[in-house]
Amino acid sequence: MRIGEIAHRAGVSTRALRYYEEQGLLSSERTHSGQRTYPESAVERVRLIQQFFTAGLPSRTILLLLPCVDTGDASPEAFELLASERDRITDAMADLAAARDALDRMIDIANHPTPEHCPALREPAWAPYHPAEATRTASRPTAAHVASATPVTM
Repeated sequence: MRIGEIAHRAGVSTRALRYYEEQGLLSSERTHSGQRTYPESAVERVRLIQQFFTAGLPSRTILLLLPCVDTGDASPEAFELLASERDRITDAMADLAAARDALDRMIDIANHPTPEHCPALREPAWAPYHPAEATRTASRPTAAHVASATPVTM
């Protein structure tokens, strides 16, 4: 079976098949003209490789697991490797959740700015923010308040 046919039947690109070969995940024979040919079993192999990738496994890990698939005998090391990959993915998910939470805080600050987070709201704008001083001066009128309260006479 040629590369285009296996790609079509397995639902992947020919580029993906070439990548799988480069990584040692798939093998092919070559014709006299150098074209790749694959056995019928390659379709199922490519689908399995796709499942491993969908599960978040890198190609180097898949390469270590394929002999277990080929022999039908999973070693304790293979199960340890899968558990390790699961832990890696769980850690990555926690990191992404923390990044999402930090972004949510930034969005909230942008939507509801306070003097603590926005120097332009400070009095004067360039002064460093000190929370203790903010509570003492919050009840005092600012220059803007005084100016707006003073009637203008002409």
